[in-house]
Amino acid sequence: MTEAPLIPPDVRDKLIVALDVPTASDAQQIVEALGDAVSFYKIGLQLQFAPDGDGLRFAQKLIEAGKSVFLDCKFLDIPETVERAVENVARMGARFLTVHGEAKAIAAAVRGRGHVPLRILAVTVLTSLDAGDLKEMGFKGMSVRDLVRLRVCAALEAGADGVIASGEEVGAIREIAGDRLKIITPGIRRSSDSVHDQKRIATPAAAIRAGADHLVVGRPITKAADPRAVAEEILQEVADAVAGR
Repeated sequence: MTEAPLIPPDVRDKLIVALDVPTASDAQQIVEALGDAVSFYKIGLQLQFAPDGDGLRFAQKLIEAGKSVFLDCKFLDIPETVERAVENVARMGARFLTVHGEAKAIAAAVRGRGHVPLRILAVTVLTSLDAGDLKEMGFKGMSVRDLVRLRVCAALEAGADGVIASGEEVGAIREIAGDRLKIITPGIRRSSDSVHDQKRIATPAAAIRAGADHLVVGRPITKAADPRAVAEEILQEVADAVAGR
């Protein structure tokens, strides 16, 4: 296996690869292809509910192997249910967990997390949505950025550790929250990549320069003929942005 380029561990940690695949076997193939190039993985709903029942066991396997795991559950329910669910997640050793950006759900997740180092991330507005979608959902007269601001304020008040937001809103979030919230940015695409179903995207460099802490990348890496080469290309772009190049 080719040795990973000399990218600092703290920079390598900024890339989270989304394992949005149907089975643990598919996920394992991607992880093996990426090798030591990637240290952080997102396990979303598709893999969590894999038909073989191995999705969460696979997440545990990654944790035991020393990888960081982001469980993208997007919890939203009555506070008691969210709190108890997060208590169970906290026992797994995952690093990040998402809940929807509703104040009571966020606060319940923070209570359920207790004192373990599980970071609660509030989803602001999905990167597959735009102003037209918000209007259909009943948010008339409100822009995406307006709703993101409201949910960032709710996240701060409820004690969240970070937020999920597109690269388009990162700068505005930094103005509101400063360094009090981690910003994790999905919808990352290189200039040569297909946007797929994403509507609010950013390049790796643009998101990092705007102030994002971590980037979530799925299909551009997982569907590539050489996933490791694409991951290393993205990491180099991140390293250059961090260094101000």
